[in-house]
Amino acid sequence: MLTRRDLLTVPLLAAVPGPIWSQPTRGTQMQLSIHQNTSAAAGFRGSLEGWARAGIRYVELSDRRLDDFLESETLQAAGRLLSDLDLTPVSAAAVLPDLWIPGPERSQSLETWRRRCEQYRELGLEKIYAPSVTRRPVTPDDYAATPEAIHEVGAITAQYGLNAMIEFTRTSTHLATLTTTLDMIRAADHPAIRPMLDFFHFWSGLNKFEDLDLLEHGELAHAHFQDLAPGPRELIDNDYRIIPGDGIAPVERIIRKLTEKGYDGALSVELFRADIVNADPFEAANEIRRKCEAVMRDADVL
Repeated sequence: MLTRRDLLTVPLLAAVPGPIWSQPTRGTQMQLSIHQNTSAAAGFRGSLEGWARAGIRYVELSDRRLDDFLESETLQAAGRLLSDLDLTPVSAAAVLPDLWIPGPERSQSLETWRRRCEQYRELGLEKIYAPSVTRRPVTPDDYAATPEAIHEVGAITAQYGLNAMIEFTRTSTHLATLTTTLDMIRAADHPAIRPMLDFFHFWSGLNKFEDLDLLEHGELAHAHFQDLAPGPRELIDNDYRIIPGDGIAPVERIIRKLTEKGYDGALSVELFRADIVNADPFEAANEIRRKCEAVMRDADVL
């Protein structure tokens, strides 16, 4: 995914003598991105401005940060901000209960989903995701009804020219694993619905590395990128999400497997630790970029 700045530099690079263009082609390339949850305290504008100063070019938008921004600004102003900072939004969140399962909150969630699709399309996005959230007990009958619910979301999303992604979450009582999520998506059989992978939910949850082999080539649409702090798995919460390269998860091995499965999209860093969320976004992005790019280079995707 090239930004305008990338395109503007092409003529200059072409004028440089042979060595730059004669370098051997490397493996699959991925893009380092940061999710707005990571610098939530700085808000929509503050996070983007700080990251841009640190050289980040790909970003993932938060529905909550966008709503805060829209209290005093317009959606057009949000688009101009992204353009002025030369930032490319690779995905955006819509956190909605009962979106992927029949439930009492589903009707309202579908209406909100339509509004998010319209907003994100106007901001130039191609992908929107929702985690698996429900606030009620889940039964076998609910799983039987899940493919139809997923298909309905796909039909709505396709009307806006977007692709929808399901984020399985380790604490969900519905879709908490890659295997179940893939089963439900494939049963729904809608081209606008794709799986995504959150490194934290995958490695700290009820998954095993070999589950990644279940992905079809090119099937994965997006990835959230984190490491896992050491400690008892029974105590794991969002504070155990740490910058890739600092923890115990086999992040490089996972990246290499995703490459094997044809993934060439963003690795979007989503963290919730207070020391990062409340930090200056420029300083946070500098640290994230330094550590993540080292991991990505080792995995041969940068």
